[in-house]
Amino acid sequence: MLFAVTHRTIYRYASDVAVSHHLARLHPRELPSQQVADFQLEVNPRPAASDERLDFYGNSTHFFSISNPHMELSVTTRSRVHIAAPSLPIASQTPPWETVRQRCASDVLTPDSAAGEFLFDSPHITRSAAFAHYAAPSFPGGRPLLEAVADFTSRIFRDFKFDRRATTTATPLDEVLEHRRGVCQDFAHLAIAGVRSLGLPARYVSGYIETQPPPGKSRLVGADASHAWFSVWCPGHGWIDADPTNDLLPRDRHVVVAWGRDFSDVSPLRGVVVGGREHNLDVSVDVARL
Repeated sequence: MLFAVTHRTIYRYASDVAVSHHLARLHPRELPSQQVADFQLEVNPRPAASDERLDFYGNSTHFFSISNPHMELSVTTRSRVHIAAPSLPIASQTPPWETVRQRCASDVLTPDSAAGEFLFDSPHITRSAAFAHYAAPSFPGGRPLLEAVADFTSRIFRDFKFDRRATTTATPLDEVLEHRRGVCQDFAHLAIAGVRSLGLPARYVSGYIETQPPPGKSRLVGADASHAWFSVWCPGHGWIDADPTNDLLPRDRHVVVAWGRDFSDVSPLRGVVVGGREHNLDVSVDVARL
């Protein structure tokens, strides 16, 4: 599949911003199942300085600084990305999840133990007995890892209601678990918290998903949004993605942009501004199959 992705972010400030510095993670990753045919980044006002580099996790980052007074900042990216469905193992033939836990906790450096860096707490995710208790029914003794992960993904989809007004980026994960409402970021964080609390490594993935309109409705340009899901490590197969918001294992409709411990590592756009007072934020995303 070939997708064209347009991601536009506009900040409108109440007064002049004298100077601002920003970091963007908006460039899709190069992967065996994903190739970036084209990427363009447009910033208005024009930056006085800019730089591009890879972060610790190999995500492409763009830094830019604006030194002229401005009351509006517009950041637009346009990408063309080829997606091929990854080869997934047969769920029943993956190792028991306890075996994976043991291999990833080894003090001998192997590909499995290297994945263990995603076992620990992170800024948005703290392991706890409550998260382990919620995940446990999907992980009975001896169950193959991918069967357990797929079941856990389905349970989050059934148990939680998608509600844009229920949470913000600052809502504690304990509240999400209690109220059973949230958005894709919350569900990805919850899944990671449950898996890590059982001793398995899991990472946060940000990107886009091709959305499909209801039957009889036209597709609305710009009505898509950034998306988030999670990955678990499976020995012999590497990282396998799971999307609890949509109850599926991603195939060829998910565009991967970045991954890290949680949202704090992959925020699409963050920055520091001098002035501006309060601001309004407008974000639009369009994912079109070509």
